[in-house]
Amino acid sequence: MKSLKLFAFFALVLFASFARAADPAPAANDLVARGKYIVSTAGCHDCHTPWKMTPEGPRPDMSIALSGHPEKFEVGPVPQLQGGWIASIAATNTAYAGPWGVSFTANLTPDRETGLGKWTARTFIDTIRTGRHLGRGREVLPPMPVMVYRNFTDEDLTAIFTYLQTLPPVKNKVPDPRPPAPATAAAGS
Repeated sequence: MKSLKLFAFFALVLFASFARAADPAPAANDLVARGKYIVSTAGCHDCHTPWKMTPEGPRPDMSIALSGHPEKFEVGPVPQLQGGWIASIAATNTAYAGPWGVSFTANLTPDRETGLGKWTARTFIDTIRTGRHLGRGREVLPPMPVMVYRNFTDEDLTAIFTYLQTLPPVKNKVPDPRPPAPATAAAGS
């Protein structure tokens, strides 16, 4: 009788471990949920979702969530900043000018031509870790807080990327960054 109970116990443990291993869907769903939570709390929508004017004031346009700077929204020449100002922001909250030039927030949707659709989780992680586009290209410019996001674990960054891949793709080619405006000669020099 004792060996029958022991056999039943081990059979139950073995069955439970196989049952868990056979159902990977909850882990994938958990990864997406974790990524959505991080994106929602880390301020990603603040810059990567274009803002629009509403009766309550400017708000993110969630119909084009995380699609970056709208390709049809033209910004003028790099403004000259003066009087203690170090940056200027476009009305969409997706273009920023400062001593680095003009930066435009990236399209984070999985569009294969204009977003992250051809990227891998490794490319995404490398971009955050190095502060370089595609992990090796041009510098990721302000206001992207790469110094903060580098502190996320690889698991967190994988969750973010996994969530971003579940978004509806938005075809939106974001402009390339612009270099800084030439410095003007100081008055009286």
